[in-house]
Amino acid sequence: MRPMPNIASILKSEISRVARKEVRTEIETLRKASVLHRASIAALRRQVEKLEKELRRATKTVARAAPAGDADEAAESGPHRRFSASRLAAHRGKLGLSAAAYGKLVGVTGQTIYKWEQGKARPRKAQLEGLAAVRGLGRREVAEQLNG
Repeated sequence: MRPMPNIASILKSEISRVARKEVRTEIETLRKASVLHRASIAALRRQVEKLEKELRRATKTVARAAPAGDADEAAESGPHRRFSASRLAAHRGKLGLSAAAYGKLVGVTGQTIYKWEQGKARPRKAQLEGLAAVRGLGRREVAEQLNG
């Protein structure tokens, strides 16, 4: 006669096996969620670092563009003007003017126009306003101003 297995020990081992199986599936879903959360945290950190870098760059640009005393003057003086040497040369060529004639319109010398076009110098704020005024003129208006 064979000895009868202990039902309590068999039941205990079966319960342990099923419990381990359930715990394993729960842990696997938690691991997957953890991996996703870590990836999103890393992406957010990269985004924050990028934004902080852009903020530092923008702050430096603003600090260079307008020193502390000039901040109020810049706000009152009107729109910010950008300068491009190649656009200046292209506009002068479009109008068919010499550097001296173009300089006369702006209120500077022809040599100054050449230096601006070559990038050796940059116009000041008042000169940028003069350049903007000339940019708004057509050929007829330019001819009238040069002759008149």
